[in-house]
Amino acid sequence: MQQQAHEHLQQWTGREAQAEQMIPLIGRLYRENNVVTSIHGRKLVNQSAIDILKAHRFARQVDETELPISETLPLVEALTQMELGAASIDIARLNYGFRHSQESDLHEYLRQELSDIAGRRGEGLAEPQDVVLYGFGRIGRLLARILVGRASSASGLRLRAIVVRKGAENDLAKRASLLRRDSVHGPFAGSIRVDTENQAIIANGTYIQVIHASDPSDIDYTAYGINDAVVVDNTGRWRDEEGLGQHLKSPGVSRVLLTAPGKGDIKNIVFGVNHDDVTSADRILSAASCTTNAITPVAKLMQDAYGIDHGHVETVHSYTNDQNL
Repeated sequence: MQQQAHEHLQQWTGREAQAEQMIPLIGRLYRENNVVTSIHGRKLVNQSAIDILKAHRFARQVDETELPISETLPLVEALTQMELGAASIDIARLNYGFRHSQESDLHEYLRQELSDIAGRRGEGLAEPQDVVLYGFGRIGRLLARILVGRASSASGLRLRAIVVRKGAENDLAKRASLLRRDSVHGPFAGSIRVDTENQAIIANGTYIQVIHASDPSDIDYTAYGINDAVVVDNTGRWRDEEGLGQHLKSPGVSRVLLTAPGKGDIKNIVFGVNHDDVTSADRILSAASCTTNAITPVAKLMQDAYGIDHGHVETVHSYTNDQNL
């Protein structure tokens, strides 16, 4: 029994050591090649050794067997030597393909599978798209976390500013504190500093200008070096084309996204369901409601597979700006 316990501990520490070896390789692929690595949708970038091992364990939910880190470590090492262009790579799928292929040389297999991006370092990068968060409530802060977390990736989205109403003298510090701590999602993954003199928040190196305004017509975004920006209105103050169209009159704005159900002719989009309805001519779009985003993907699968005659949906979430606390 004692021998068995010792062997289990040795095996664990060995896997942990391999996960620790993988961390800088994953980081290098992300920063230098804009390659985002994942295991069946679970990203590996900025994860701890334990999180990486948990992702390998999760693979059994898909492949019916735990993904051996002894196999993925040499795979990731090989990826770092290929001068890859920007991409999102599922190492579980690559490893599965290699194990079930006729190719015995891992490097040769990867060259064949990744021929479109091999040797193309620096290619495939989109011009950064400026993003402005109009409003900095719960949704705004969660969006800020996501955008800051992907600032170095090939997503092409760059958070440039947030727009809020003028508050008390310590308003900037309070907003930074709310970004830093969330009772559900936990602490912010990184460092947040406040530049009081220039009215800005610096989160993990992302410089976020804080603009004080009570109306879109008061703002000239180009004065802050912001151009062709997507304004994400998460205030819920306007939901129709006339109201949201005010943002388009502000210099430096090209499109508007509403984080609430839109009214009138505004398209309500749920990614994965009807995102193909979006055209280049659409300048105002809605991301639909929280309930819609929660139920629609599941409802679509059920409708496609079995058909739905009628249904009833119950939703439970935090209070919103149109409810009393």
